[in-house]
Amino acid sequence: MNWISPNWPAPANIHALTTLRYGGASEGDYARFNLAAHVDDNAQHVLANRHLLRTELSLVNEPKWLNQTHTTKIVCADQLQALVEADASCTQEKQCVCVVLTADCLPILLCDAKGDSIAAIHGGWRGLLNGILENSLAKLAKPGLMAWLGPAIGPQCFEVGAEVRAAFLAKDTMFSVAFELQKNQKYLADIYLIARLILNKAGVTEVYGGQFCTVTETERFFSYRRDGQTGRMATLIWKD
Repeated sequence: MNWISPNWPAPANIHALTTLRYGGASEGDYARFNLAAHVDDNAQHVLANRHLLRTELSLVNEPKWLNQTHTTKIVCADQLQALVEADASCTQEKQCVCVVLTADCLPILLCDAKGDSIAAIHGGWRGLLNGILENSLAKLAKPGLMAWLGPAIGPQCFEVGAEVRAAFLAKDTMFSVAFELQKNQKYLADIYLIARLILNKAGVTEVYGGQFCTVTETERFFSYRRDGQTGRMATLIWKD
């Protein structure tokens, strides 16, 4: 099992990572370390991969998986007893693992400077437009928050229609810098910059990561836009 560790100055009690495709039991379109149970992969392969994840990371508890549907809902991970529909989770409890699944959408991790509060956010463009990040920041309500932007579709691959740009500009004109017009009258969108703008406006100035591209880095990342039927990486955060 391989993973990417955030390059951020989080407190020593904070642990975080994004998994990669390497290793695991999944085959074909999902090869090999798919952690999503909703993409029609062999259920036993997914369970084997999740077991490997927990074993390799010595996790005391099973990660708090979510049913992600591009909502703006954030839940308290330590209160979850079953799978719920939400696109972010947070906790202040030790050994409670917040997790989101992605394959082009932007995974965002949050923690505060004291290492008390953490959150994992699924940042698709719809969620970012409608307020998932603002809702998550409000839920934590902590000073000194920092963020890490995990692997997502890069700004040279994320082509969107004019209606997507118009929706973001209707939210705030500051987003104009995150869209580049193409000859076909569509736009290249920078989802990393969109998240940074939201975070900065909310007062979060310590923002790290954002240098990956899930579409072009075929060996390391799953990509829904590139492959259609594919697996998902997991981005996790927990605290001692």
